[in-house]
Amino acid sequence: MCGEKQYYLRNVIGEYMTQLGEKQKKIVIVNADLAGTCRNRDFVERFPERAFNVGIAEQNMVSFAAGLAHEGFIPFVFSMAPFISMRACEQCRTDVAYANMNVRMIAPYAGCSGGISGATHWGIEDCAIMSSMPNMTVLEPCDPIQAIKMMEKTLDYDGPIYLRSGVEPVNAIYDETYHYEIGKASIVSDGNDGAFICSGITVQYAVQAAIQIARRYGKTIRVVDMHTIKPIDRQAIIDAARTAHIVVAQDHSKIGGLGQQVAEVLVSESLQVKFANLGIDKFVAMAHAPYLYHLFGYDAEGLEKEMVKLLQADTTVHWDVGR
Repeated sequence: MCGEKQYYLRNVIGEYMTQLGEKQKKIVIVNADLAGTCRNRDFVERFPERAFNVGIAEQNMVSFAAGLAHEGFIPFVFSMAPFISMRACEQCRTDVAYANMNVRMIAPYAGCSGGISGATHWGIEDCAIMSSMPNMTVLEPCDPIQAIKMMEKTLDYDGPIYLRSGVEPVNAIYDETYHYEIGKASIVSDGNDGAFICSGITVQYAVQAAIQIARRYGKTIRVVDMHTIKPIDRQAIIDAARTAHIVVAQDHSKIGGLGQQVAEVLVSESLQVKFANLGIDKFVAMAHAPYLYHLFGYDAEGLEKEMVKLLQADTTVHWDVGR
């Protein structure tokens, strides 16, 4: 990783909107009374005539944005992940996806990053919901450089985009030389003994787990940053399958998220690997996000444990567990 400093992606994304607004005058912001939560007050102050607060009315917000897109604007819709994907689900599907509108839905509070706000404010079903909509592209950045480059790419992209991010701080993974492309996974580190396929905050945990496995067991583990959940990079999954051991982790339900999409590719390509899908499978009491990541098993410790379990299942390999 590039450094120990941590960043809040909703701050990075919200603040960068002002720079995007300078570059493209057709950009407008629509929010549901969450300019502070989504960190886009700078844009509102800089371009008040291009900022619309519809109040706590997410369904109207999405339909209103679709209308703006019909008129040639590029609307960026800001609200929490569960509110966009569930409260405004029909409007996302019918007004945006069905009409293939250039609406960008920016959704912090993805996964259980909302922590002590409780399950009502967790976005643990959003990838499943949004990925099921034809024409919808689903993205999840893992660090500030990637988030900025991802936002830049949305300007020239044709069609609706749903971009989810957590609210917990993340490490810097990439530097300014990083090249980002929608639909093409990034290989953070290479390895031949196994592969982590992750998105969002779990990417940094995968990097940490891979380092620990190399130190303790001498095994090299590939880390694949699958920042585009849909359309998924099938070739990156096929390449990862050559390691014969794949652990997928996402701050999302195990059902309909990154893990099941990776599994679908593996099965459809008739690729046989040892496989684990880490994610959320139950509701629990509200708690701070790092505790929840550990509870659900997709922090660095959980990722390491799951990969070692797969590797140890290889009877052809001798393991010194006490090493």
